[in-house]
Amino acid sequence: MAENKIDLDPVSHITIDAIGKPGKRIFYIQAQQDFQVITLLVEKVQIQTLAIGIEEFLKEIHQRFEELSGTIGDYDEEKMHIQPPVDPLFRVSEFGLAYDSSRDAVILVARESSIGEQNEENGGVVQFWCTRSQVHALGRWGLEISTRGRPLCPQCREPMDPEGHFCPKKNGHKP
Repeated sequence: MAENKIDLDPVSHITIDAIGKPGKRIFYIQAQQDFQVITLLVEKVQIQTLAIGIEEFLKEIHQRFEELSGTIGDYDEEKMHIQPPVDPLFRVSEFGLAYDSSRDAVILVARESSIGEQNEENGGVVQFWCTRSQVHALGRWGLEISTRGRPLCPQCREPMDPEGHFCPKKNGHKP
């Protein structure tokens, strides 16, 4: 299978969201350009890593390009939920970030996992061309959505299921 590359240049909207009950949620990244909507399947840890990476990446951009102006706002929660239909194109194996200084655009690259394939040219790639403000909102919302899961046990700091929780700190083996 040859690489299938899609460019959303520029995106009119980009977001991350989760569907399902805490502990059984499925995470997605979704972007729109005019009438084209691309939805990809992601893991919670990828969202957390991406959000932290975005913060560091934007700081680096501002250090390297001190002449950049414009404030980077926050997100509007009502606008950050994904829109149906939710039919993911593929599961993301890795994200990358790039910056085009001539356009003041951040490129978020999502690559499809190609299990069993040694050739990196296989699988799908989607490039989301975003403003710095859009990417900042994506990162902030990603951190927020990833923390809305199951509550953490105050003893062991592991997620608690509604049906019950085995806490290693309460089994008598730890003080």
